[in-house]
Amino acid sequence: VQLQASGGGLVQAGGSLRLSCGVSGRLFGNIAMGWFRQAPGKERKFVAAMSRSGVGVYYADSLKGRFTISRDNVKNTVYLQMDSLKPEDTAVYYCVGRRSAALKANVTVSERYAYWGQGTLVTVSS
Repeated sequence: VQLQASGGGLVQAGGSLRLSCGVSGRLFGNIAMGWFRQAPGKERKFVAAMSRSGVGVYYADSLKGRFTISRDNVKNTVYLQMDSLKPEDTAVYYCVGRRSAALKANVTVSERYAYWGQGTLVTVSS
């Protein structure tokens, strides 16, 4: 399974970006997908995740209402719509995937995600 994230860039505070992550291979419909981010000099943190069916959706508490995760199981792509961006959202965003077992119980644990993309940089200017 290979993950290829895109859509990062420079945006002004208050603006929006949509990240995309294309997934190769046949597992996409059978795995949960999500996003983590890592700001400069800080640890990697959970952003959002969605179960393989799309029914289970999880967000970091601080991002609810501004970020929206979605997936297209036909296009093998997961998206992250980011609105009302703030300078503190500046980070490298990583697309991730994992088996769905026990997703809700440990959705924020990065070690539980077996598949990682290369990351895409989002920079929000003030």
